[in-house]
Amino acid sequence: MPFRASFACLWCGSDHTTRGPDDLEGWTQLCPECIGRAGDNEFLRFRLHQALAERAAAAERSAAVVNQTPDLDRQMVAYYEARAPEYDDRYLRRGRYSHGPIHDAAWHAELDAAGRWLDGLPIRGEIVELAAGTGWWSPLLASKGEASLYDATEAPLAIARDRLVAHGLRAHLHVRDAWAEPDRPVDALFAGFWLSHVPPERLPAFLALARRWLRSGGLFAFIDSGDDPQSGTVDRVAPVEGVSVRRVADGREFRVVKVHHEPAALAQALREAGFETVSVTMTGRFFVLGVGRVG
Repeated sequence: MPFRASFACLWCGSDHTTRGPDDLEGWTQLCPECIGRAGDNEFLRFRLHQALAERAAAAERSAAVVNQTPDLDRQMVAYYEARAPEYDDRYLRRGRYSHGPIHDAAWHAELDAAGRWLDGLPIRGEIVELAAGTGWWSPLLASKGEASLYDATEAPLAIARDRLVAHGLRAHLHVRDAWAEPDRPVDALFAGFWLSHVPPERLPAFLALARRWLRSGGLFAFIDSGDDPQSGTVDRVAPVEGVSVRRVADGREFRVVKVHHEPAALAQALREAGFETVSVTMTGRFFVLGVGRVG
């Protein structure tokens, strides 16, 4: 049985929300009171033993990922630092990102649809954008409330700052890792093309972190990549076991995590993390659009 951050107890039916991804309650899907009665109840005792084994197996899988994570994380930061001057070429379908008039027209149509979808969400108040990059979506967010843009490296944030100035908008921009613990609750959280850099084994932990960013009633929204060959560069190499080799214009290569999570799997992961009113859809070929609310 998978870990669930919020659930109705399998025995007594009471609602419970865990404190983190290691909490035994989330693995048993039993409230603390029912876990405490496991010694006197055969079902509760069976569920507890099963959950302990499931949690241990998940920890082993996570340890295998963690062993390679530091190097991949360093390479990803270096990659986006190097790619910053050409990052917008992807959105604009310039240079290595152009796949001809038919595919490029489809891309632009879906990019416009993604922007309209984001603009139509009830985002307001204090807003945090994680892994903001060069800030393609940032002016839209900054027009809706008090926005803070975070990225792991300075080079793309410098471009995001110029983009905001060009729109006559202001935001708080800081170098900050997307995995850093929240320092305050906010009204809305957005991540563009970030979840595809999160391995499946770490997705529950990141979504739990996203939930901790949000106050009651807060909204988490994301836009990400669909698995289409014409989405990246013309010399794109398909990911192997969730790791992609990425090249920048000067020929340097970097290894980064790239996972195309299925929309249904993302929706289920959001629900298991405790989000409500969950919706994950595709624009067609290129973009995954997702949203969930904290109750």
